[in-house]
Amino acid sequence: MKRAVFIDGQHGTVGLKLHERLSGRSDIELVEIPVEKRKDSEAKKKLLNEVDIVFLCLPDDAARESVRLIENDSVCVIDGSTAHRVQEGWVYGLPELNKEQRALIKNSKIITVPGCHATGFILMLYPLVAEGIVAPDYPVTTHAVAGYSGGGKGMIADYESGDVPDYIQQPRLYALELDHKHLPEMAKVIGLARPPLFNPTVVNAYDGEIISIPLVVPRLNKAISAADIRTLLAEYYTEERFVTVMPYPPDDYLKNGYMTFADCNGTNNIEIFVFGGEERILLSARYDNLGKGSSGTAVQDMNLVLGVDEATGL
Repeated sequence: MKRAVFIDGQHGTVGLKLHERLSGRSDIELVEIPVEKRKDSEAKKKLLNEVDIVFLCLPDDAARESVRLIENDSVCVIDGSTAHRVQEGWVYGLPELNKEQRALIKNSKIITVPGCHATGFILMLYPLVAEGIVAPDYPVTTHAVAGYSGGGKGMIADYESGDVPDYIQQPRLYALELDHKHLPEMAKVIGLARPPLFNPTVVNAYDGEIISIPLVVPRLNKAISAADIRTLLAEYYTEERFVTVMPYPPDDYLKNGYMTFADCNGTNNIEIFVFGGEERILLSARYDNLGKGSSGTAVQDMNLVLGVDEATGL
């Protein structure tokens, strides 16, 4: 029997990507509110309570409002907003996090999809904290370079309008008050004593992301080399089809000494790199912010709930 799926906010950036990933599937039926009833709250409430799975691709307040409208306990909610990522009772929808996470996702009716920046950050650092290599009170810093689609329709319009000013075409640092909305989940999911110092940059590319974490070995709990960390991460993710820890040393996959940006775009893959030596280490993750950073992981979560192969549609 086909499961009924509703994308609440399907005309947004992530909603459109989700619709694209799901529209060809034979095991689900995508349902929509008729155009003339899109602003009818009663029609929306009725639909929200009739389907099997709801994806929320909405701003935070709108996502909370949609959750309030759902009275049917059998409806599974997969929320792509920031609204519930650190809220008690919601399951963090990152299947690769640890051995227990898939079962938690499969058996939950309220799942929150990780933020794009948080995805790469957590997949790199979580195993190192869990293994006692990085202490919870380590002064973590991280920097991301990401495409402008992560900023939603407003930012996309800034870049794709006919006359784009020079300052928008250049790389731009943002969240300079150091309060980026992904910080709470970065700290909570890993178990850090305090949020990292996070410095994101948006660039003139539609999608793609590289996020990096520097580590100073003398400040770690154990003396460990870049090669040792690479081995640890490779073993941790050895059975994961979407997470690849790249070989060490890195000469074979760098292009003239440069790590390129868009190699994972259009996929649900994330590649983790380890650079450095005995004293200084750099972790970097490359992925599509609209793929593994949002819609791809949301589809993984749905597949787990439905009990189908996790890679279906990906």
